[in-house]
Amino acid sequence: MRTELVSEPGDPDRPNEDFASVGLPASGQGGSLVVLDGVTPPQGDYGCLHSVAWFSARLGGALTELSLSRRDLTLPEILSGAIRRVADTHADTCDLSHPRTPQATVVLARWSAAEVEYLVLSDSALLVESPTGEVTALLDDRLSRLPRASLATDAVADTTVRNKDGGFFTAAADPSVASRAVTGRLPRPSVRALTALTDGATRWVEKFHEGDWAALFTLVRKDGTQALVDRVRALETADAQERVHLRRSKTHDDATVVFVEL
Repeated sequence: MRTELVSEPGDPDRPNEDFASVGLPASGQGGSLVVLDGVTPPQGDYGCLHSVAWFSARLGGALTELSLSRRDLTLPEILSGAIRRVADTHADTCDLSHPRTPQATVVLARWSAAEVEYLVLSDSALLVESPTGEVTALLDDRLSRLPRASLATDAVADTTVRNKDGGFFTAAADPSVASRAVTGRLPRPSVRALTALTDGATRWVEKFHEGDWAALFTLVRKDGTQALVDRVRALETADAQERVHLRRSKTHDDATVVFVEL
């Protein structure tokens, strides 16, 4: 089995709010991967004493442990339990009902000798490569399908679409959000490799249109995870003045890529 992981902050002076892990049980019978993209809140109070990086580390750690140790649980049950575990650690000190309480997007995959399970919540991505080289993108595209007016300001998004029916969902403090995730199972023989990415890395496809998902997968397989992030950084820098592609987006975002060849 080959694994490769890279995670870089968008700003070296700020903590990286992404989280990534690959877990391989000692039994050698399978493993799991976890990728989270912490949601940076707008300036001002967001009801919590803790940072988004703290939340991502706690939630990611819980997901890693549960996905490896509790094979009797489904991935939505694991996400629900992990959210509940983290919420319990700061419910007494923080306002977890605040719409901007720390939260994150989620990619969770787990494999055994028989199957590959997956869960995707919000706009991080999971790519699956078949033994013949075909690449399938497993996405939760609800955010991209929303009217631009609903995302015009943070206040509008928080009031109308963030973690609301008809909008989009992230992992915050409500365990029931796990039921909103995109989930599925694939036969293990149909999967050769996986690549999980936060939206700081999917920019190569989604913002800069340098290629499709298959081309991105080929780049990662051939040149490595760091090569993809380096190319995204070069594109961001080149677009920083004109903002033809970035528009209102931050120039550099935290970028995480995990590659696992099963």
